Amino acid sequence: MTATAREPDPTASAAPDSPASRAPDSPASREPDPAASREPDPAAPADLVVRGAAAELGAAFKGCLGAVRRVRGRESRSHDALSEAQYSLLFGLRDHRQLRLSELACQADLSPATATQMLEGLAVAGLVRRVRSDEDRRVVLTSLTERGEALLEERHRRLAPRWEAALADFSDQDLRTAAAVLDRLRVMLDEV
Repeated sequence: MTATAREPDPTASAAPDSPASRAPDSPASREPDPAASREPDPAAPADLVVRGAAAELGAAFKGCLGAVRRVRGRESRSHDALSEAQYSLLFGLRDHRQLRLSELACQADLSPATATQMLEGLAVAGLVRRVRSDEDRRVVLTSLTERGEALLEERHRRLAPRWEAALADFSDQDLRTAAAVLDRLRVMLDEV
């Protein structure tokens, strides 16, 4: 299984027994999750038993989702901050000169209607430029403005060192395996 390249998510956390989880600010280093270290209940039906490592991964995944929710909550309380979804749109434009709405919405994992609404706000803020295509006037193309590019560069400068430090103790193969596991969980959750 191969992992796909993606923008680092600075809110990600490590598994409870990983080297990065022993960092002083890691939730796993403060208090271990007793459910993650429990042995399966022998009285539980066989199809409901989750092996220990999978239970630990589930606990770490739940903790990571909680951290993402907390980041989003902090952002929603800051009136001048952009949301993670808005940053996803901007980062989707970073490596492209311009994109159609459908392409950008797909990259950011948003519905076209949601992406349209967000892009209108980003255009008003001067972070993106939206123009009609010369080839097909029905199509609106979106690109980053200089201000949008500067905002992404500042965010990258601020978060990239933290991302790299959090993952420094893991080999490239460890990270590829983690990406593959997360991709498999994404597919599974999309099918639920």
